[in-house]
Amino acid sequence: MTSGRTRLAEVVAVFGRLGCTAFGGPAAHVAMQEEECVRRRGWLDHQRFLDMLAATNLIPGPNSTEMAIHLGRLRAGWPGLVAGGVAFVLPSAVLVTVLAAAYARVGAVPRVEIVLATLRPAVVVVVAAALVRLARQAIGGGAQIAIAALALVASLAGLGEVSIVVLAAVAGVLGARFDPSRLRAVPLAELGLVCLKIGATMFGSGYVLIAYLRAELAAHGWLSDRALLDAVAIGQVTPGPVSTAATFVGYLLAGVPGAAVATVAIFLPAFVLVAATGPLLERWRDRPAVRRTLDVVNAAVVGLIAAVLVRLAPAALAGPIEIAIALASGAALWALDAGSTAVFSGVLIAGVVRALVAR
Repeated sequence: MTSGRTRLAEVVAVFGRLGCTAFGGPAAHVAMQEEECVRRRGWLDHQRFLDMLAATNLIPGPNSTEMAIHLGRLRAGWPGLVAGGVAFVLPSAVLVTVLAAAYARVGAVPRVEIVLATLRPAVVVVVAAALVRLARQAIGGGAQIAIAALALVASLAGLGEVSIVVLAAVAGVLGARFDPSRLRAVPLAELGLVCLKIGATMFGSGYVLIAYLRAELAAHGWLSDRALLDAVAIGQVTPGPVSTAATFVGYLLAGVPGAAVATVAIFLPAFVLVAATGPLLERWRDRPAVRRTLDVVNAAVVGLIAAVLVRLAPAALAGPIEIAIALASGAALWALDAGSTAVFSGVLIAGVVRALVAR
């Protein structure tokens, strides 16, 4: 029988590794978590994983981080709740802080777009693989197919993710860079409150963060739009949650203390909300009304993931090189059973080499 300490160490190892290798944004992160925790390690079944994913879509905060927190608690109790989230976020936060320091000195992020362009095809393949696995569990009949299709169409038409999920739940119930001397004068308390508010109110994927940050920071003259876009680019090109773009912003505003405050503040609500809702989900998930609601939300989530895939595909498969990368990623993932972590690691290396040799 596995001891509590062994399980906790396992949680730290799994999510620490994902925090170092999970490229591609929230949908890809969830796909990698599903592969590690459901398919490879058997911590839970697909249905329970889908229920947790549905629950994260009903509360604000970064979904993939909340999934890490949920899964950590499931595997190792309350210590696992903290360990799973911290292990997933910390590697990205440290790396983003280092890159922010370099950015503050040189004023630009060289060749980021080349690395991103190389990673995008692999992201599409990993998300597609996860979509197939999750759809097999969530789609059990004509009603679920209709809900997933409606969610896909609504998302592509511009209806917000939170609106789609809330409607599904209701349906289920019924059936110039910056000036350091100026920016460092921003009080850490004020920065912390801004990031805390964002973390407590941000629904949808991590990419929604750019709108929140612009409204709270750039619109107040704290940060230029160009620096904000660079922060989001760094959040995408580094592994781990995209919301560590706030870490980058915090460093630009107030150095290392600002990076630390921004990171803690933006992710803290996720820990609190998962701690509050996780036990309720486990206790109520088999009640008929809750089960119907979760089933409907699960089908809607499949549609939302499909919408992400549709949006990513055109940009990701922009040329013959990208298509070749996607085919190679698919072959490694399905034919060789290489695993998404290995696929992303290999493609990242290829992207770095491609960026270095580019003229």
